[in-house]
Formats: sequence, C-alpha cells, structure tokens
Amino acid sequence: MDVSTILLLCSTLLSTLINSIAVDTIRPHQTIRDGETITSARGEFQLGFFSPGRSTNRYLGIWYKKISNGTVVWVANRDTPILNASGQVQVNDKGITLQTDDGMIWSTNTSISLKNPVAQLLDSGNLVVRDEDHMINNAENIIWQSFDYPGDHFLPGMKIGVNLVTGLNIYYTSWKSVDDPSTGVFSGGIDPTGFPQFFRSKGSAKWARTGPWNGRQFSGFASSSPKGMFTEKFVFNDKEIYFKFDSIYRTFADLRFTLTPNGDIKHLVWNYENKIWMVFYTQMVSGCDLYALCGAYGICNINSSPRCGCLTGFVPRFPEKWKVADWSSGCIRKTKLDCAIKAGFMKYSRVKLPDTRNSWYDMKINLEECKRLCLKNCNCTAYANADIRSGGSGCILWFNDLSDMVGYTDDGQDIYVKIPESEFVDIRRSRATRHLRIILIVLVLLLVVVVLALIRLFVLSKRKPKGEGNLKFSLEGVALNKIQSEDWELPVVDFKRIVKATDSFSQDNKLGEGGFGPVYKGMFNDGQEIAVKRLSKNSEQGLDEFINEVSCIAKLQHRNLVTLLGCCTEKGERILIYEYLPNKSLDQFIFDSKLRIIHRDLKASNILLDHEMNPKISDFGMARCFKGSQTEANTSRIVGTYGYMSPEYAIDGQFSVKSDVYSFGVLLIEIVSGKKNRLFSHPDHNLNLLGHAWKSYNEDKLLGVIDEVILESSNQKEVFRVIQIGLLCVQEDPIDRPVMSQVVLMLSSNMKLAHPEKPGFFMERRFQDTDPLLRNTKFPSVNDLTLSSVLPRQ
Repeated sequence: MDVSTILLLCSTLLSTLINSIAVDTIRPHQTIRDGETITSARGEFQLGFFSPGRSTNRYLGIWYKKISNGTVVWVANRDTPILNASGQVQVNDKGITLQTDDGMIWSTNTSISLKNPVAQLLDSGNLVVRDEDHMINNAENIIWQSFDYPGDHFLPGMKIGVNLVTGLNIYYTSWKSVDDPSTGVFSGGIDPTGFPQFFRSKGSAKWARTGPWNGRQFSGFASSSPKGMFTEKFVFNDKEIYFKFDSIYRTFADLRFTLTPNGDIKHLVWNYENKIWMVFYTQMVSGCDLYALCGAYGICNINSSPRCGCLTGFVPRFPEKWKVADWSSGCIRKTKLDCAIKAGFMKYSRVKLPDTRNSWYDMKINLEECKRLCLKNCNCTAYANADIRSGGSGCILWFNDLSDMVGYTDDGQDIYVKIPESEFVDIRRSRATRHLRIILIVLVLLLVVVVLALIRLFVLSKRKPKGEGNLKFSLEGVALNKIQSEDWELPVVDFKRIVKATDSFSQDNKLGEGGFGPVYKGMFNDGQEIAVKRLSKNSEQGLDEFINEVSCIAKLQHRNLVTLLGCCTEKGERILIYEYLPNKSLDQFIFDSKLRIIHRDLKASNILLDHEMNPKISDFGMARCFKGSQTEANTSRIVGTYGYMSPEYAIDGQFSVKSDVYSFGVLLIEIVSGKKNRLFSHPDHNLNLLGHAWKSYNEDKLLGVIDEVILESSNQKEVFRVIQIGLLCVQEDPIDRPVMSQVVLMLSSNMKLAHPEKPGFFMERRFQDTDPLLRNTKFPSVNDLTLSSVLPRQ
C-alpha cells in the first residue's frame, strides 16, 4: 500500500471519528449532515436534524438529550422546511449556514466577520457563534445566539424583552401544530411603549396581558416561581428591558416554559422517577384574562355576575349591548371631567393595573407627588405606584382611557382613578341609603327570629318540663337544623340503632379516645362495619367543632378523607358515624380539593388505612376552611396535639397553609424512624425526634435515625431523601417551608433538594422522673393528650 493510499485512509477514518464523537462545537472545516449531531459538554442538549410528529419534513433543531431525548426546544429553519435528507450545516466568518442541494435554506447572517469562527452548543440549550480565540464566558464575544431568536420555548437563562440600543426584540412564538414548527398565531413578549408590560398576542391583536412589573411580579399575575426551583429577574434601564428566570441549582434541563399551539403557557418540570414532563401549572386565557374584555373604564371580576362592571362615576356606553353581555364598547363618564371641574380620586385595591401603553412614569417620585401631578394635569385619568416594595415607590400616570382592568386579583395593587368631586356626594348618599336599608333589613330579621324563637319555646314548654334537658334539646335541634339546611345529604341515624350496633357502647368495642371523645367499632344489621365517634360529656369540644367536622368532610368529598356515613343529635348526644377503617400509619396522601383546608390536628392516629392500604384523613373538628387567596389566619383558641403543632401556631396562634406542612414533616420523620416525636429519648442528648434528626443530618449520621425494618427493605438514599424532605417541612420559619404541592413534587421526583434550616422547637428538654407519660416508651399509638386551649397568664 503506497503512502498516498495510507494518508487517504487515515483522513477518512479521522473525518468519521470527528463526526461520530459527541463534540459540542462546529468549526469551519466540519460539516454536519442529516443523521449527524453535536452534543453539549455535559450531554444536556443535542443539535441535529429531525422530523416533528407525523411530518416527513426535515428541520435543524435543538432537543433535550440527557433527560428527555426528543423534546425539541428550538428550530432554525422553522418556516423553510427541507423536503429530503440533503441538509448540511457549516460555519463561516458570518456564522452558521444551512444548505441543501438546491441552495441556502437558512443562516445567521451576522454583520460581523470573525477570524476563527466556531458554533458551540451550550448545556443551557443555547447555540452560540463566537471567535474561538476569545473566552466563551464573555458575552461580548458572542456575535449570535439562538436565545435571541426563541421559538415556542422559554428556557432558564433566556431573556424575553427588548434591547434599546440595537433594537433587537426577543419574543417567543407558538408552533402551528405539534406536526408543524412553523410560526404559529400566538406570541408573547414585552411591550416597551409606556411602562413596560408583558403581552400575549393572537396574530396582530392583543390577546392577554399580565400587567406591568411591580417590583415583585407582573401586576395581577402571581409569581410563577415555586420556592426552591428558580428565581425571576426583571431588568429595566436605559439599555434594555427584559425578563428572565434562572434555575437555582443550575440544572438547566429539568424545567421549561412552552407556548402551545392553542396559546396556553405551560410550566413543565421533569419527573426523574417516572421519566415524564409534569405540568406544574397551565396559564390559559379565558374570562377576565381576555384583553380589554370590559372595554374602556370597565373592570372585570371573575367572581361577579355579570363579570364586567363600570368604574365608579361611569356608565355603559351602550347599555343595550351590556344587557346581552357585550361589554367591548366599555363605559363613559357620567360627568365630563375638565379643568373647570374639581376632582378627586377613587381608590381601587387588589387590581391588575390597566394597560400602561402610552403612560408616563418616573421611578423616583413618591405617591403623594404622583397624586399632585395627576391633579394638575387636566388629561390625567389615574395614578399608581410603579413599585410596590417597601411601602411603594415610583409613579405611573395614565392620560388615556383605562383599559383591561381586573379587580380582586390575588396579586394586584392599588390604583387611584380621577372622578369629579360631585360623584363623591352621590357615593356618600348612595352608601347612606344602602346602610339604612341594611339596618332596616337586619331589624326586621331580628324581629322575625325573636318571634320564631318565642313560638318555639312555647311549643317546647308544652312538650317537656323546663330545665337543663330542654336547653340541650334546643342546642341539638340547632345542630340538626344547621346540618340539614346546608343540604349536605347527610343521613340522620337513629340513636337506638347506634346503641344496638355498638352493643350499648361496650368497652370491648372501644377503639380509642381523643379530644372529641371515645370511638367505638360497630356493625349495622346489613353487615356494614362502622366507627362511632361519641362526644364525651367532659370534652371541651362542643357544638361548633361538631358542625365544623361535618361541614369540612361533607364539602370536600375527597378520596383521601374517611367517609362520613351519618350523624345523630338525639337525647343530648352528638355522634358521628364513619366507615370503619383499621388505624395504622400514614403512607401517602395528596390534597387536590379547591378549598384550602387547615386540619390543625394532623397526626398519625388521624390517618387511617382502608383494606387496600389507601390513606384516609379523619377528625376535622378543629379544621378551618380557606377560600380564594386566603392563606393564613389568627386564633385566640389554640387546639391540636403536642409534638405536631408548628411553633408559630402553638406560641402566637397563627395558623396557615404551612401549619399542616409542619405536622406532615413530623409524620414523615416519625414513619421513617418508627418513633414518636414528643416521647423520643436518646442516651446522648435530650433532644426530641426532630432535634435528633436535625443533629444527625448535619453530622451525616442519618442511619441512626432510620428504623431497622425500613433500613432492611428500602433504598438508603431514598430514605435519606424522605428525612431531608421532612426536615424542610418542619423548618422554624414558615416562609422557609415548602407548600404541599412542592412536597408532593419532591416526593415524586428526583429534583434537587434545598438544605433545611433549623427545625421548630429545636431545644433541649429534661424529662421528670415523676412524669409517667414521658417515661413510658410503650405509649399506645392513639394520642391521649390533645391540647384544647392555651390561655395567657392573668
């Protein structure tokens, strides 16, 4: 074999080797053909040719490689598909070119020429063109990047906004369909005219709007960042306006936003265990989300009927259209506003600010100065703070019609709308009339109630002698009437039937006893097993707790709640009848009810398992329901069980959605350790179980926390992860604790966990020899100590 043949063979082998190795860079001497790829340094993303869905067209794109092979996040030639496999990618001094046998298909077409150009795929999913002689981490050396020309995906580290120096407008657009990546009808980006705000458009028409950035999030739209996943950033200066988010742990490839072909924005998180993308939430456009649904000077409230109304001092422009739910024409002033008419301001709280295009703003002016400026200018229609942090700062003034206002949003802010002072006279007169009407109605109702009460007392006095029994009968009648009036379809069970089912509340049938009273096992004549919860005569829980428990369970109708079969309020008794379930430990449960429920007494003995090992939550006598955006409340009466109560609740009476998270964390650590938090003891220290777990976590000695049975049958790393999640749930500061949806995500995925802070009630305590309860390590599973009331020292 001659030298030329050997050289030719070596060259061929070297070329094949270069194209087959998973390199992340394309240089001028290389060609990437259909069927060949490059891969980012850590293998997160891959670039090559693909065909979407059922299509046979070929496109140059970037997709996930390591965790979700095939999920495309960017397409180069989305509007110029290749009809065969002749596509090839090269790099020259102007950047990247995509060619076929028929000619040029797509190119970066930069205006800057590079001496040593390279195209590199980064682990963020960004394809960049730079000079190889310069460091990659210097953004000024990047002359082109795919992040500046996104498709339907918004990835960590990517900016959405406008470069005010170059004029580059970065926005994302949907695909036409799952089979066609060409530019769809929906797009999303920041509009910089006036005070910057985020718009979603359908074609050339504005479709939805989040409102301007108020220092925390976009006005009227809650921050989309779950604690512990990513951070949000909004930059607004003379050079650029943009919004971006970054992964806290820099695991770029495990979360993404995408704009679907039908215009929905989805936040997806990768589930490492099930190897699927989980939809964390979907932002759909409907109802009050539709842009300018109520027209000029209209305000939309999703909880109202009709949902559109006019601002105070305004009336529908075309009342006939409003009667048929056509609100697009908006509202007009009752009294024309000009410089000759004295004006004031009507305050609207918790609203999404109206469209800020063509508004005026100054970030250095306070609210009082903002108000004075609006009063001086005859054409000013409203004013508001530009930044709501630290009491508010900055000023926005509106000089045009107020459009796309939404009221009573969870994350809205205050706005002050200018109206003539004469309108305030009408408002005061209207309020006075309304108050008088309410007073008259209340007086009439009180009179009716008193008359009915007297009639009822007269009837009862004829039936039964006066005395304590009569009072009890009246209270139980109130309870029964309350339950029946709520239309919960809850059967009322005859007391004699309950007595027979439980063998006259036999001690042999007693299952246990809690703060409410004893619980008995029973069986109806048809063979149905029941658990009978009978209010103890000595219990501090009364009529309110009885009705509250019935209310919570009846309203929720949740698969993980114990089934309430009926109740009884005869003969001074307050009895609840449930399906019978063996009392065992908690396995797993998820709340997905529309109501926010704060249980306030979540513990092992209140989690039951049915015959198929499905968990059922019981004992809702102390529970509280939150509606809408309410997340916390105070109480002067603290209830619950020692060892499971969060510190802010036990000490200050503050309960919230984070209170049960604390109790759940205690349960997790108790399950893994096989020990109870409050009764735990250790020869080397006097910490409770949470303190022991925290100490072991910091000293990398978690094996000493785990029960031997679990240790023998489980993966150590998985059990360590459960303990860490439990410690995150019991952190002292409720702000640091995750919400339950995040806890579920942590338990069902391999997402990276934050390091927990110090748990609540992390303190040394000393057992007293005279305390038989704390000395008894074989204390039964039912919690006999239920805290009913904590009162301050007089």
